[in-house]
Order: sequence, then structure tokens, then C-alpha cells
Amino acid sequence: MTNQELEYKVLKLLENKPELTQRQLAEALGVSLGKTHYLVKSLIDIGWIKLDNFQKSENKWGYAYLLTPKGIVEKSMITARFLKRKQDEYCQLRKEIEQLKKEVKHQTLNQD
Repeated sequence: MTNQELEYKVLKLLENKPELTQRQLAEALGVSLGKTHYLVKSLIDIGWIKLDNFQKSENKWGYAYLLTPKGIVEKSMITARFLKRKQDEYCQLRKEIEQLKKEVKHQTLNQD
């Protein structure tokens, strides 16, 4: 998974559940806690997320990671790029499948 994909997933997860801990994020992302800490810190440093006390938490030391307006814009832009890349991959895969079907059909006809 690329750093951009990880950033997107962090933003998406935090948008839906800002109260997630870094440990929970790491588990959801399938990466180490250290990598998650690095990602979260970098997203805070560039202003895409901010740290806030989570008022509804029983743990008053708990924090919420909130997307900033800049983070929301960046998430939208990353989403658009991700969608474009996946659509391109899908088109390429469809072409490959069609080519393979033609090859199989050709080989089958030649065997008869």
C-alpha cells in the first residue's frame, strides 16, 4: 500500500470515527503502530487533521482526530485520483481479459 493510499485510509477512518486511537488505526490499516504514529503526526503537521479532546469519551484523556477544512479538500482530491487510477486499471484489465478470451478461442479452434 502506498503512502497516499494510507493517508486516504487514515482520513476516511478518522472522518467516520474521530475517536479512534492510533492503536485501533494501526489495526484497521494493517500497519505497525510506529508507522501509524508517523502518518498521524505528518497529517497533523501538514494541517489535514487536528487533535482535540474527545468530550464524550469516558476517558477524559482521550483525543479525537478531526479533519480540518484543508484535510477534507485533500481527501476529496485523493479520492478523485484514486478513483481515476482504479478506473484506468479496470479498463486495462477488461482489455487483457478480452485478449485472453480471444487467445483461448483461437487455441480451441486450432485444436479441432
